[in-house]
Order: sequence, then C-alpha cells, then structure tokens
Amino acid sequence: MNLINNEIEAANGVKIPQVGFGVYKLTKGKDFESAVGEAIRVGYRHFDTAKIYGNEESLGREIKKSQISREKFFITSKVWNTDLGYKSTKKAFEQTCKNLKVEYLDMYLIHFAAPHYLEAWKAIEELYLEGRVKIIGVANFEIQHLEKLMKYSKITPMVNQLETHPEFQQNELHNYLIEHQILHEAWAPLGQGNIALLENPELKKIAGNHNKTVAQVILRWHIQRDIIIIPKSSNPKRIKENFQLFDFELTSEEMDRINQLNTGRRYSHSPTGYMINPIYNKLMKVFIK
Repeated sequence: MNLINNEIEAANGVKIPQVGFGVYKLTKGKDFESAVGEAIRVGYRHFDTAKIYGNEESLGREIKKSQISREKFFITSKVWNTDLGYKSTKKAFEQTCKNLKVEYLDMYLIHFAAPHYLEAWKAIEELYLEGRVKIIGVANFEIQHLEKLMKYSKITPMVNQLETHPEFQQNELHNYLIEHQILHEAWAPLGQGNIALLENPELKKIAGNHNKTVAQVILRWHIQRDIIIIPKSSNPKRIKENFQLFDFELTSEEMDRINQLNTGRRYSHSPTGYMINPIYNKLMKVFIK
C-alpha cells in the first residue's frame, strides 16, 4: 500500500520517518502479529519499542516475516532504568539487537533520567561512534536533565521522546529543544486515546472542515509542529487512518485554535514524580518479569 510519509532530519543529517508505529502495551502473540503486520502492509517503516515493553523479539519476527530489507526500516528501542550504567547499557544494547535480530539500531534512547544516566550516555555515545546506532537520544527528559547531560557529554542528544498532545503541549520544552537542535518526538500523541480529547467539540469542528477524524487532526497538528509521532492502535482502520496525514493541511487559524486547548494536563506520570514514587520499584519489578 505504501502511503506517503514525511521525513525529519536529525542534527547529524540522518532522516527519521515522521510517522512511526508505537508498540507499547501491544500484547505478544496473534494480536501483536496482526497489528504490526497490518502496519507494515499499510506502509509504516518506523517502529518504536523498548526493553521494558517485552516485545522486541515479536517485533523482530514481524519485520523478518515481511521479507522487506532491514535497511527499509527505522527501528527504535530504549535502555531501561535497571540497565543504566556504562557496562550494563552496552550489555542491554547487545541483548536488544539480539532480540530484534539486527546488527544495528536506527535510534537508541535512554528511557528515563534514572540514576546512572550519565554513564549510560557515555556507552551510547561510543555505540554511536562505532556505527552501531544511527541516532542517539533520550525519553522523558526535562530541561534540567538535558542541561546536566549536555554539560557532561560529548554529543548532544538528537531526540527527546515525550508525552505530548493538545492538552499537554510541552511548549517550553518544545522551544528549548528547537533552540538546541534536538528533535521532539511525541509518545501518546493522541492522549492515550482519552475520550474527552477525542470528543472535544473544537477538534470535531476542525475535523469536519477536512472530512477527517479528530485523531487525524490531532496527528496533523503534531506534524505541522515538526514533531515526530508514534501513534499506536490494534484496529486496522485506525492504523491506516493514523498514516493518512499528508493529503490535508490545517490552516494557521485552526492550528491556533488547537493551541488554545493546552491545559498543562498530563495523562501519565511526571517523569520526575515517577522516579521518586514509592510504588515505582514495585511496578518496575512487575514490568521486567
């Protein structure tokens, strides 16, 4: 099918498909195979996973099953908090590559600014210089984390993956990233499918103007902010719709109307709050089983 996608260039000149496919919380087995298989059929080539998701091996199998060459895919994974550190990050990277059955990653991110992220970044810098990763970056880093990382690093992160949606637009951080030539990538670009957001009257009016869904309008709003997006769905119709974003354009007035929806409301945990939450260690132990 191969629908149109756009590419955004990182600071090092490497191009990233602007619309990717997230696999967070996609279960292994038939549901995973069906969703990822359909995404590949539609034309997605950018896939975002992480060690903590527990589905790297499943993604690797689906990519191999497609019989499309490895070079056509853009594969992202992330090093989890328990693997941060110099040696442990390198070990985690090798395990991720083994899981995915690849020799290199297109992008590797530090999942959270957890303890030992500076040592982890040193390992990731070396992997980049060795040609094992094309783009290196972080996820869920706030300005203070980026400031500290850049102070002690040789290479500035090229991407920061963040919760971003119309009710939580990350404007201050977005502008900071632009200033430092760090690409903004949105996880939960649709607000994790929040019903109130998808039923917002203003968004429904704009969607009607273009004969598009509210989800498509939200994703197009991200696109026009030059944000990389990784929407997730297991519904074949939505998988296709989430990729059909380049046959319409929001007007500046429509963009402004969506900008007015910013309430500063996260749908997930604050990265800093998450790290110090007393329930955090218990959750982490469950996740990594």
